[in-house]
Amino acid sequence: MNILAFGASSSSTSINQKFATYTAQRIDNSNVTLAELNNFEMPVFSVDKESNTGIPEAATRFKNLIADADGIVISFAEHNGSYSAAFKNVLDWVSRLEGKVWLDKPMLLLATSPGGRGGQTVLKQAEGYFPFMGGQVAATFSLPSFHQNFSTEEGIKEEVLKNQFEQAVKSFEAALTSEVVG
Repeated sequence: MNILAFGASSSSTSINQKFATYTAQRIDNSNVTLAELNNFEMPVFSVDKESNTGIPEAATRFKNLIADADGIVISFAEHNGSYSAAFKNVLDWVSRLEGKVWLDKPMLLLATSPGGRGGQTVLKQAEGYFPFMGGQVAATFSLPSFHQNFSTEEGIKEEVLKNQFEQAVKSFEAALTSEVVG
C-alpha cells in the first residue's frame, strides 16, 4: 500500500506536517511518501500565467505523487478559517492538469492547531469539497491544542482523542483495503 502524506502548510516547523507524518506511519503494511509543500513552490495561479508560461513542472510532480499513491493523508493548517495559501496554490495548479485532482483515492483528512478548535473549519471545508475533486473521504479527525495533546514520543496523549484518532485510521485502512481488493 502506497500512502502519500503531507501537511497542508508551508511552515518549516509545521505541526500539521508532524501530524501527517505521525499518522501515515501508523498505517499498517504501507510504504509512505512524505511530501512537503515547500518542494512544490509555484507562481500564484492565474489563467494569464498559465497562458503565458504553461503549467509549472512542480504541479506535474505533485500530480504524479497522487497517481502513485493508493491513499492520501493530509493534515490541514487553518489560515483565517481556510486552506493555507501554499496548499490552495498547489491545488489550483494541479486541478488544471485534471479536475478530479484526487483520482478517486481514499483519503484521511486531518487538522490540528495550537488552539482549542483544532482546525475544524478548514477540515469541514475539505471534507465537503474534496469529493467533487475526486476524493473519497474515508475519515476525518481534528486534534485540538496540539502542544498539550501530542508529543513525538507518546503520540496523542488524551485518551478520548486517541481512541477517536485510532478509529479514523482504522476507517482509512478499511477504505484502502476495499479499494485494493475492489
